[in-house]
Formats: sequence, C-alpha cells, structure tokens
Amino acid sequence: MSESAVLEARQISKYFPGVVANEDVNLSLNSGEILALLGENGAGKSTLMNIIYGLYQPSSGEILVKGRSVRMHSPRDAIDLGIGMVHQHFQLVPVMTVVENVMLGSESVRQGLLDREKVSKRIQQLSQDYQLEVDPNALVEDLPVGIRQRVEIIKALYREADILILDEPTAVLTPQEIEGLFSVMDLLRKQGKSIIFITHKLKEVLRIADRISVLRRGKVVGEATPSEATEPGLAAMMVGREVMLQVDKQEAQPGKPVLQVKGLEARDELGEICLRNVELEVHSGEIVGVAGVQGNGQTELVEVLTGLRALDQGTLQIGGQDLTNKNPREITDQGRICHVPEDRHAFGMVAGYSVADNLVLNSYYKPPFANGVTVQQEAIEQHAEALVEKFDVRTPSVHTSGGSLSGGNQQKMVIARELSRPIQLLIAAQPTRGIDVGSIEFIHQQIVAKRDEGVAVLLVSSELDEILALSDRIVVMYRGSIIGEVDGKEATRQQLGLLMAGVKSTLTEVLD
Repeated sequence: MSESAVLEARQISKYFPGVVANEDVNLSLNSGEILALLGENGAGKSTLMNIIYGLYQPSSGEILVKGRSVRMHSPRDAIDLGIGMVHQHFQLVPVMTVVENVMLGSESVRQGLLDREKVSKRIQQLSQDYQLEVDPNALVEDLPVGIRQRVEIIKALYREADILILDEPTAVLTPQEIEGLFSVMDLLRKQGKSIIFITHKLKEVLRIADRISVLRRGKVVGEATPSEATEPGLAAMMVGREVMLQVDKQEAQPGKPVLQVKGLEARDELGEICLRNVELEVHSGEIVGVAGVQGNGQTELVEVLTGLRALDQGTLQIGGQDLTNKNPREITDQGRICHVPEDRHAFGMVAGYSVADNLVLNSYYKPPFANGVTVQQEAIEQHAEALVEKFDVRTPSVHTSGGSLSGGNQQKMVIARELSRPIQLLIAAQPTRGIDVGSIEFIHQQIVAKRDEGVAVLLVSSELDEILALSDRIVVMYRGSIIGEVDGKEATRQQLGLLMAGVKSTLTEVLD
C-alpha cells in the first residue's frame, strides 16, 4: 500500500448466506487521486463501497483512514471520518430547498432557529470554490438532473468530506453535463480531494481516472493506469474473456412502415401532459433509437405503444392495424410485437417463478403450453431447455427461480422469451441497463439479428454509446416531444447531447 494512502481496504471479505460478495479485497486510495472501480454487475463493487461508507460491516479485514484502523457502524461514522458518498439514486428531498437538503441531518441553529443564511453563504462559497453553480434557495424538484447531482456533491463537501465515493455518477447525465462533472472532479482532485469513481463506462474511466482497479466475482483481479490500459483489455479483465465492444452490423435495408404513431398525446399519473404531439414511424429492417435524458417521456411512450398507458389523442398503427388504446394482450397478439421492459424486475419477470415459467409468461395459455385449461408442463420445460441453451442463460436448472439469477442472466431470460416467437416489431427499453459488458455484447447481437430478419426495432436507451452503436436513425425526446431526428451514420455525441438538453439543431434555440 502507498504511504500517501488516505483510505485502505485490507483483506476485506463479506459473506451473505450462500454468497461470497467480497473475498480478501485490497484497495488503496491516495491523496488527490481519482481511483476508478470497474466490475461486472454483481462483482462486489457496491458491497465494498457500502462497507467503506459504514452501511455494512465486513466479515473480516480492516479499513484504514489516513493510516488509522477504524470501525464504522453507520454512515455517520464515515462522515465524521471525512468520507462522503454520492449515490446513483440521489438522496434528496424534492420539496425542500437546496439549503434545507444540504443541512438536513447537520442543521445549523441560531437562537433556536435554523440558520439558513449561514448555510446559504457556505453553499455559495463551496459553489465558487469548486465551480458547482447552485441556487441555494431553489427547490430541488425544479432543478435539472445535473444540478441535483451538484447538490449531492455540495452536501458531502459541506460536511467536510475529503474522500468522495461517486456511484455511477454519469448514468443520468447528458454528454455536456458529463463533461461538466469531469471538470468538477478534476478541480476536486487538484484541491487535494480523493475520489472513488464507480462506473461501467470504459471510455469514462480512461478519460478521468488516475488508476483503475477491477473487481471480478468479489476479488480484485487487476490494476492499471489509463496510459497503459485499453477498452478491450479492461473489458476482458472484467469478464474473464475477450469481448467485442464494437457492434458488427451491415447497412440497414428498411422496408414498409411497421409502427406508425401520429399526433400522440398522453397524461401522467398526476394528470399532467407527458407526451405532446409525438409523430414516429419505424420500418421493417431498421433500428430507430430514442435518445434523451431519463424522464423526458420515453417511459410513457413505450407504455402507450405496449398498451400499458392510455393515450388521449392520436393514433397507433402496427402493421397497418389500428391498435389505438387496445390492451397489452391485443397489441402483443394482433400487432405481433415483443417488449423488453426497462425494469425487468417490475415488468419483465416474476422473481419467484422458475426460469421455465418465466419463459412462457406471455404464451402459457396457448398450445403447446396449454391444452384448454390444462398446463402442459413437459412442453414448457422442453421449451425452456431449448431457450436456455440458445440464449446462453446461465442457470443451474430451468426449475431455478428467475430471481436467483444474476442481472445479466435475468435480462437474457427476458430477451429469450420475447425473441423466441414470430414478431414484426421489437420494442427494447433500456435493454442493457445494469448488466455486464459480456451480456451487453450478446444482447446487441440479438437485436441486430432481428433487424436483419426484417423486424422493425424501436430502441429506447439513456446510454448514448448504445444508441450510436445500434441505431440506423435516431430521434431525441425532450419534455415529452420529439425535437429532432438524426441519421445514425452521421450522428455525433455533441449533436445528440445538445438535442437532449433541449437545444434544436440550429444550436441557438432552446426549448422553454
């Protein structure tokens, strides 16, 4: 371990019933350093960070902060030791102001009253010192995602953290906001702060990190520096084999329109308009990507197209049939569509069901899986065995519960079910969210294969790299509307990033 280490994890192991989450992990973080922590989904990154932040206790091993062995029983202990954590899902109260969120749990009081003015001045000073421009009096619910993240960083700095853990901090940011975050991280590093940067995006690691540590199956399997590392090398270290990072696809051969949406409008659960005059067309044999910062109507659009949300105005046609406001089963059967939902746990599977039963969730009532009201279990199991082999779903048995599989294998199970029947339209929403690079490679291959078979594909993703790699055409959503369309071969990250921020292609008009 380095003599300049401000944080060390020595021989850390963490065991849960039947699971080894971390095993003999050694990790060090130096003063004024950005350490990137890479690993597949389930590699043990979050468990290790939760131990360092006091949310878990290690089964064995020790944590040293500035050379002193410490035992943290809660995040409060970590905060007192100068450790702050910015979670992937922000820990903010939307109806409170920035000042109130920052001081929450660490209130400043004067004459029995909250001293908001003192905290506001401290926030303004931190904003100035670290280029984190934030209005202290703004309501958090009114702030864009990138500014909310700044509030989380200010919260940690307000508590005098000099060690910051950033968990997937770029997951919900536009390219321009990511560059802004990297500028802030660089300034924090120059001012002596130390950062652990958790991400699965290899380009970002090579762009901002000083050192890289890779976890696989709970163990540190390697370290590197950006100057000596490559994306393929890091991916292979994470997965344990060579991974194709570039999507191999031929020129698209679009055919007739399959999905046609005209004048679509819909409302959210609060009765507010969430989709405004959406016009969209997807042809057979092409992939149309829908880009945008999460929360700009992409989820609601997919719900309307799959019958999960009613539309107020407009029409929905699939394969020439009017399926406006039909129920999910009618749209699935009559439109011959398949749907890979953005939240596999809530909408894509039943965790307590076996793999075999999950693989027939939308066809269990049809032959050969049913004879009238009688379930044909043998047919279901044979079907499952074939799909598990074809789609490389790694499970001890088709009788194993779907919820016990890794995230990548759960997603491959959902993909296997949806792509194993005759379809004309594939709607894939966040198809690789939260899964490792090996599973991403496989799923991308399956999506391209369907396109090449003549299926129309609508791909909704918050990952710009995924949109750029797969899409033949790209549309961008902003505040419930499609504000621009770009040819997939000509699109750039900067161009899409501006559209995602509401800046039209003229680069001068910002949508209100």
